[in-house]
Amino acid sequence: MSPVPKASSAASASVRSPASVFAALGDETRLRLVALLCVGGAVSISQLTATTDITRQAVTKHLQVLADAGLVHDIKVGRERLWQFEPGQLEEARRSLALISDQWDQALGRLKLAVERD
Repeated sequence: MSPVPKASSAASASVRSPASVFAALGDETRLRLVALLCVGGAVSISQLTATTDITRQAVTKHLQVLADAGLVHDIKVGRERLWQFEPGQLEEARRSLALISDQWDQALGRLKLAVERD
């Protein structure tokens, strides 16, 4: 059986789900990296590791998980890669949570009406 080719980043962007965002942000280190990237624009791995004891290799792996979830992207500047926050997927995840919240509010409202009738 031949190996399945890896999807391009453009193709994978169209099939990302909010679950991948939540999974990526479920790690404390990745959540911290997103917070750092939200503050300062495009940042190098050297800058991201300057105030921590996490290795460059570990940060690179965490950034790749975030990139796969559509939360960050890299920009090649000369020999360096700068990483930047991409708010679109986080906004999509926020909308998903808002929808779930609305559904719960409706369900609880129906339950309240049913209980009050009895």
